[in-house]
Amino acid sequence: MAAIWKGSVTFGLVNIPVELRTAVRADHISFRMLHQEDMSPIKYERVCAADGEPVPWNEIVKGYEYEKGKFIVMEDEDFKAAAIEGSKTIDILDFVKEEEIDPRFFETPYYLVPAKGAEKAYALLREAIRSSGAVGVGKIIIRQTQHLAGIKVVGDALVLEIMRFSNELVNADEYTFPDRDQVRPQELKMAEQLIENLAEPFDPSKYTDDYRSNLMKIIKGKMKGKKVKLEEPEEVVDTGVLDLMSRLRASLEQGNAKKTARAKKAPAKRARSSKRKTA
Repeated sequence: MAAIWKGSVTFGLVNIPVELRTAVRADHISFRMLHQEDMSPIKYERVCAADGEPVPWNEIVKGYEYEKGKFIVMEDEDFKAAAIEGSKTIDILDFVKEEEIDPRFFETPYYLVPAKGAEKAYALLREAIRSSGAVGVGKIIIRQTQHLAGIKVVGDALVLEIMRFSNELVNADEYTFPDRDQVRPQELKMAEQLIENLAEPFDPSKYTDDYRSNLMKIIKGKMKGKKVKLEEPEEVVDTGVLDLMSRLRASLEQGNAKKTARAKKAPAKRARSSKRKTA
């Protein structure tokens, strides 16, 4: 994949040439709006809210609504005046312990790939960040927009994550959350046991997008002129919040049964693995 950005990471007087490359990809199913009668794609027009007439591009301006129905018109010169001069460096301003950063700040990850000749300096920064458990926080300008960014280690890669600025986070004080004293000790103990029973090493491959999978089954069936029958999900019966203890007990029993089943499977897997090694 092509580099999204090319420049350097700087910390202190150290300069490391890097390229910014995508670390995630969207996997959405896209659809077009069609006219039912002839299957022609639908076009969208820019229509004036006052008279309902289409408006050509040369008559459209950008406006900031400072009060309901009142606007300040912004000219191209205004945006140019506010623009920040493009920079080809990511200046690490601070190193912060990762656990001190609210996860809500992190948004989109990218790989930082070393340019030719920068491998040694890249590896040095990576191992220093790894051993310190810190995140390098700085700023980057991508496509004329300034972003806060965090640099962390994932395996052998330095990963830059676009971060939100503090004014973009919603303060939790705007909502009401239950107090800790509503939890009874015996309920907490059972809930902790349930979590322990369900504890597993993280395996991202086991979590799939069932809705996307169902849509693709239906689409492929329609392409073949067939109607696909999907399995209906089990109906969840809401027994109410007052029956919390009995549901915790039932969940524990179910969790214990699954844990026992997994424990029985483990020796069989080890035996098969041992046989293959012997062979």
